[in-house]
Amino acid sequence: MDEARLLLLAHGSRDPRHAATMDALVAQARALRPGLDVRVGYLDHCAPRIPRTLEQLAEEGDGPVVAVPMLLARAYHAKTDIPGVLRETAARLPRLTVHLADVLGPSPLLWRALERRLAEVGVRPAPDTGVVLASAGSSDPAANAATLATAAAWQRAAGWGGVAVAHASAAPPTVAEAAELLRTQGLRRLAVAPYLLAPGLLPDRIAAQAATADIAAVAAPIGASPDLAELLLQRYAEALTTRPARLAATA
Repeated sequence: MDEARLLLLAHGSRDPRHAATMDALVAQARALRPGLDVRVGYLDHCAPRIPRTLEQLAEEGDGPVVAVPMLLARAYHAKTDIPGVLRETAARLPRLTVHLADVLGPSPLLWRALERRLAEVGVRPAPDTGVVLASAGSSDPAANAATLATAAAWQRAAGWGGVAVAHASAAPPTVAEAAELLRTQGLRRLAVAPYLLAPGLLPDRIAAQAATADIAAVAAPIGASPDLAELLLQRYAEALTTRPARLAATA
């Protein structure tokens, strides 16, 4: 059997930095796994869209495809949008087998990537330091609960004095509210870590909120981190061994 191809399922953004980040991740994954065919497809805003990328893969061969959602938690896009697009496209491409991998979070590799970005602004884990883990936020309570669990696990593993979650949209708390919570715990050295994959509107909003909350240390989004590239390949391998269900319409 041909080796499975890897397809990154990205949301897309009007901000060109988003697509540039995805292209850099594709390059990193290829460097870590020479010979692996790695592509990207977008739900919206950017090209190529997911259906077009799958059509190209089908035209080029019958080998299976592992589709990895570029999402940190299981919310609407992971539960509805992406499976729907994949099933609709697979129905038109009956010879193409698509395995849907799990979302990226939770994973210690994401903590490592966050710590890498914080180190770039001079912040390292310490008992006197609090971190605002600033995610996009979701209308799905389960997704927000997953981020809270990630914050608690990261705090214990890394030895931060505290990690408080903030949301850039959809639900409270704000960065300022999360910062106030950390300050009430006696933490005065604070930093903000955007729990987001690429630059864009929400990271810019988080940075603006951090300035309002008088927090100077604001890390970049996770971006094209080698830790994230390693995680992509981990999800790829898991999908082939533990998530073998094929996404296709039944005849």
